[in-house]
Amino acid sequence: AGLRLVPRDVRDPRLTTTYGVGQLIKAALDRGAERILVGCGDSGTNDGGAGMAQALGVGLFDACGNPIGLGGSELQKLDRISMENRDPRLDGVQIDVACNWHNLLCGPNGVARVFGPQKGASPEVVASLEAALENYAAAIWRTFNLDVREMPGSGASGGLGTGLLALLGAKLHPRYDIVMEYLELDRWLPESDLVITAEGCIDFQTPRGKIPVEVAKRAKRYNLPVIAIAGSIGKDASINIEHGIDAFTAILETPCDLAEAIERAPILVANAAERMVRTIALGYCLLKKSDCRSFLQGFQEQLNSNYQLRNRVSL
Repeated sequence: AGLRLVPRDVRDPRLTTTYGVGQLIKAALDRGAERILVGCGDSGTNDGGAGMAQALGVGLFDACGNPIGLGGSELQKLDRISMENRDPRLDGVQIDVACNWHNLLCGPNGVARVFGPQKGASPEVVASLEAALENYAAAIWRTFNLDVREMPGSGASGGLGTGLLALLGAKLHPRYDIVMEYLELDRWLPESDLVITAEGCIDFQTPRGKIPVEVAKRAKRYNLPVIAIAGSIGKDASINIEHGIDAFTAILETPCDLAEAIERAPILVANAAERMVRTIALGYCLLKKSDCRSFLQGFQEQLNSNYQLRNRVSL
């Protein structure tokens, strides 16, 4: 259901579906999984996780008792939810969801309004998708007595968080909690001098539950400086300085389109990291009033010794 899986010129969140996510969960069940971790990131969908649920046997019916189709626009027809044919194995598995805690299903900051345009939705389509999700939330309320409209994480990945929570019984977690759990960040920070993090685009949305700012918050517990390397720098990016990111830089070197930037990302990231470390080295020299030329020459020799490794960088 990832946004990058849909070519930009054919994106239509009225039609895209999370059905494939349900197929992956089913495959995990077939292999005997006892715990499933679902990561909610950039999606090309706006179906509230309905397609995922349909793939796992959840029945979604219109007022005439007919199954609704796949895609976000179909939720406008939803009248009844049936769990009768839901895969029974779901009751014996723990499903944890790493999601952006600030993404909501409905309301002024609902997922259709905030992310619909990124997925190819016009203002008219955004309005229709918003109405469809409101209808979906109403059906969930009638069925489970559960209000998901503005529940934290409910809007993650086009509302996938809602489907996972309400229809599969999953537990939603702020994604940075899951990431920190696996990285054991608090184990490494006390021994560190500098924290380097990264983001696709640093902008005004980064403080809203994105990983770089959450990493920065933890780093500040140990009074550590934080630098972020970003794919690009967007609107009001400077607000991140107020949230613990002391400096940031973009990997782009010349104007290029997204496809080229993604293709060249490994070397662009390596080059950006080198520029960043050179800047830090200059600052160190100035602070110590040492010979910058000899210091940087030593740095260059070390860089050259790792040149082959540097050119094998991959994401």
